[in-house]
Amino acid sequence: MDLPVAEWKSYLLQKWSLLPKSIQATVSTAETLSDVFLHSSSLLQPEDEVFLKRLSKGYFVGKDSGAPLFYREEGNEKFQEKDYTVAAVLYSKGVSHSRPNTEDMSLCYANRSAALFHLGQYETCLKDIIRAQTHGYPERLQPKIMLRKAECLVALGRLQEARQTISDLERSFTASPTLADFPSQSVQRNLRHLKMKVQEKEDLTETFPAALAKTLEGVDLREENKQLSNASSSVSLCMDPVKGRYLVATREILPGEPLVKEDAFVSVLNPGELPPLHHSLGSKWNTRVTNADLYCHRCLRHTLATVPCDGCSYAKYCSQECLQQAWGLYHRTECPLGGLLLTLGVFCHIALRLTLLVGFEDVSKIRKLCDEVSNKDICLPESSSWVKTRNSGLGEIEKNGKIVEIPIPGCDVNGKYESNYQAVFSLLPHTENHSPEHKFLCALCVSALCRQLEAASFQAVTTGANSSQLKAAAAPELCPDVTVWGVAMLRHMLQLQCNAQAITTIQHTGCKEGIVTGSRQVRLATGIFPVVSLLNHSCSPNTSVSFISTVATIRASQRIGKGQEIVHCYGPHKSRMGVAERQQKLRSQYFFDCTCPACHSEGHGMAARPRWEAFCCSSCRAPMQGDDVLSCGRRGCAESVRRDHLASRLQDLRQQVGMAQKLLSDGELEPAIQQLSGCQRDAESFLSAEHAVLGEIEDGLAQACAALGDWQKSATHLQNSLRVVEARHGPSSVEMGHELFKLAQIFFNGFAVPEALSTIQKAEEVLSLHCGPWDDEIQELKKMKSCLLDLTPTPVGPSV
Repeated sequence: MDLPVAEWKSYLLQKWSLLPKSIQATVSTAETLSDVFLHSSSLLQPEDEVFLKRLSKGYFVGKDSGAPLFYREEGNEKFQEKDYTVAAVLYSKGVSHSRPNTEDMSLCYANRSAALFHLGQYETCLKDIIRAQTHGYPERLQPKIMLRKAECLVALGRLQEARQTISDLERSFTASPTLADFPSQSVQRNLRHLKMKVQEKEDLTETFPAALAKTLEGVDLREENKQLSNASSSVSLCMDPVKGRYLVATREILPGEPLVKEDAFVSVLNPGELPPLHHSLGSKWNTRVTNADLYCHRCLRHTLATVPCDGCSYAKYCSQECLQQAWGLYHRTECPLGGLLLTLGVFCHIALRLTLLVGFEDVSKIRKLCDEVSNKDICLPESSSWVKTRNSGLGEIEKNGKIVEIPIPGCDVNGKYESNYQAVFSLLPHTENHSPEHKFLCALCVSALCRQLEAASFQAVTTGANSSQLKAAAAPELCPDVTVWGVAMLRHMLQLQCNAQAITTIQHTGCKEGIVTGSRQVRLATGIFPVVSLLNHSCSPNTSVSFISTVATIRASQRIGKGQEIVHCYGPHKSRMGVAERQQKLRSQYFFDCTCPACHSEGHGMAARPRWEAFCCSSCRAPMQGDDVLSCGRRGCAESVRRDHLASRLQDLRQQVGMAQKLLSDGELEPAIQQLSGCQRDAESFLSAEHAVLGEIEDGLAQACAALGDWQKSATHLQNSLRVVEARHGPSSVEMGHELFKLAQIFFNGFAVPEALSTIQKAEEVLSLHCGPWDDEIQELKKMKSCLLDLTPTPVGPSV
């Protein structure tokens, strides 16, 4: 996903292996990125480009005239099954393949409006009705869509507009002979019903609160830092020769306090699971739902009502405004390259988009920045007399008895570090740490992309660019100096391995009816955040990150003392993997050995095996200790067993749990409970009470009991699961918050009012710490609390 597809990656690595040793040495010993790019790109042959072009054609991103009917019929089937969410997505796929101002597009929009109406998304439904009419919705079907419009307006309380729509519809029956054959009895019956609803609502004095907007209010920084954009004044930028740039607290920081709030300088939606290459014509009309179907390709907002690009079937947006902004900033160039960009991977796509955002007309700026660093990593002077400075944009070293000021990379002439292209460019590409074959692979990907745009530019010049799509993609001024442009993109592609930030979202899981929902964190997009990138890694961080759209917010997850470094986790967290695995991942991806407190204590044998992966004695349940042979830790118990035997039992148990989870997802609840209960008995005989697998079993039993409506048993099982989550992640972790949210739902549905209110309060406290007040789960908790408080009788005082 980040790097090219496997076929192109394997092709290039094989090409590298077949190169003469002398040529490999030339690329390997190149001192600058310019040399790496020039040497590598000279090796890209026409047959390589032909192979890449063939791969790219495997990802069809054009418009297909047969697809709208296919997706409309598939959507109609789901609509009849009352699966309105999937129906809406399938209609959206039909829209994305339709040409503007065609009956195909109008019918897909109209059908999607029906699905949105049944989902209660009335405002969005109205927008789709307008879109259907704009693109030529057939006059013979107008009564159907006008009725839907009136129903939406009534539901929204816009009664005057609803009356006007009803009147317009009645007049149209009288004036237009083409509507005479429409099933008028049904229409007249619906019209009478709507008129009654309008009258009833007018007789009431109801108010219709607007939907809660997802604003960033409440997460604004208390006082913005004058020397560090998008950061709180409680944060300071420092630098030293070992850590490089890093952030510290200028005062004591309380848990939950926002420290950084930054919009991504650039982001690219992760496409999700791509179909296999070289698929047949029929298989490209697949009904799989991916992130590309559910989120805006510019702002990353979730939507079931996407607006497609006119030129391709891949790019989709939440609104016409987002579409126009994306087109003007970058998509006019990316549009005809969709298949190629999917083949080359997200990192190459981001590298291109970065250069598009800064503007090809400003290539001189890129050249200047390249010259300033000579295409090498920005290095800090190694000096034992380094003086750390804060909030000045300058560092100091002692040289020949004098203090010399050194600009902090990324800061402007006034010493301010801003979230701009200069800051992005200052992020280290770690050129000397990447393997020669990786640099070769990245350079050839960038070179191939450059040649595609060069070819398009030449074609635009020689043909007069009659095609608006070609003209948009290849204006001659876009490529004034391909070498500088290519070197800049190569630098960005190498930067991303250490500096890319996964933009995540919480997706809800659970039963179709949505009575009790679980949640999981999924990677939605990849972005560059210059300020967030200043935070160093810790396997036990003191911050957490959350996202709303493309905006990242870093909050303190615990109390941070004045002068203490502010750190977050790059992925290898102490609650997810052991120290050896963490070190290996950090060394291979980020090129450093972690010395955080968690790694230091575990590395020196101060930390025992965590409770969530420990074995216990089958006789007395005490922890088992040792390496290859485990012995009971309780005095007087002689139990011992080989570790590999227990590991084998654990592997078998995981397979049994997996089978039970499959039964659960298929709705076979009783067999799932029987299977999980057997797994539970087996697990308790050799795993610690807080082992992760026992937690999975308890969670599965909780889901099954909830689906059967046995709320009390469900709550008991989930409380057992919570103990495992707390042991692994901590009582104030975001994982604990999500599990408390599930427990609150179970108590709520079981009418356990005191337990529900208590759990809601705990869940709100934990989730607010990590996600802020506008988090979806917090809003749902508030609704549950309000409902429960309305049900709770107010104590009545004694009669007077």
